Amino acid sequence: MNENHWPALPGVRDALVTSLAEVNLTGDALAAGLERRLAADLGTTPDRVVAGAGSGALLQQFLAAHCGPGTTVVHAWPSFDLYPLLIRNAGAEPVAVPGDADDRQDPGALAAAVTGQTRVVLVCNPNNPTGEVLGEKWLRDLLAALPRHVLVLVDEAYREFADPSAIADATTLSDDPRLAVVRTFSKSHGLIGLRVGYLVGAPEVVGPVRRTSPFHRVPTVAQAAALAALDAGPRMREQCREVAAERDRVRSGLRELGFDVPPSGGNYLWVRLGPRNQEFIAHLAEHGIAVREVAGGVRVSTGLPEANDAVLVAARAFAGRPVEEAVR
Repeated sequence: MNENHWPALPGVRDALVTSLAEVNLTGDALAAGLERRLAADLGTTPDRVVAGAGSGALLQQFLAAHCGPGTTVVHAWPSFDLYPLLIRNAGAEPVAVPGDADDRQDPGALAAAVTGQTRVVLVCNPNNPTGEVLGEKWLRDLLAALPRHVLVLVDEAYREFADPSAIADATTLSDDPRLAVVRTFSKSHGLIGLRVGYLVGAPEVVGPVRRTSPFHRVPTVAQAAALAALDAGPRMREQCREVAAERDRVRSGLRELGFDVPPSGGNYLWVRLGPRNQEFIAHLAEHGIAVREVAGGVRVSTGLPEANDAVLVAARAFAGRPVEEAVR
């Protein structure tokens, strides 16, 4: 499930305990304080930020606000497997655009799929499940190829695990009002059970989303945890680097065994085994390891070091290699 198995960030547990004394009160119903803090950290203004109940809810809110019956949403494939459901829930029709020969998102192909009925192009960066990282030039090329009536929504649920020098920061490309970005505290900050995320974009783009906020509120305890997690930013970034190092270690080990594993900027790897996907999943399950088949490959989340060691040991056996006692 791409969960973050590292310890809770400093201050988060204390913030949760303290916030329990106020769960009987309305408090900051629309998370205005959290939005102000996020805006300050991002170097922007609060009218460009909307807090919501995780990135999934915000994706749904955004699509519902800007799409509807008779419209289409273009998205790359393979990508997050719930995009078609979210798009249809908004009344629109999903248009999946296959990637190139290496399953990478193609800005030219995405633009070519746009019609007069298209309202949004949805991209994932880093892409889930392939791990592909999109740079600033990629995003600018896509925007340049699109008509003015089409918005671009970038899903950055895993951005903190990517190399910051390689990944585009959509929040800094504010010169194009068509571009919006959604982020979450679920992965990098380890708050998946609390459901808190945020959307950043031009006021005219996020405004229609804000009007639905009373029905997709961030709970009091989630707000408190998110603010504490923001205070622990240096540790969060250090922890993400540790996760990324483990991810890359597992990728190197799998590649040495002959597995096809593209580079990843998320906290997961996408192992392409073709017709042997289910066989590999069943083999790992026999070793107590749960993974998922997603979009034609097997997605392996990055766990703690001992869990990652178990993956490498099981993969070695699957590849017909002698299982070594130590893999690290």
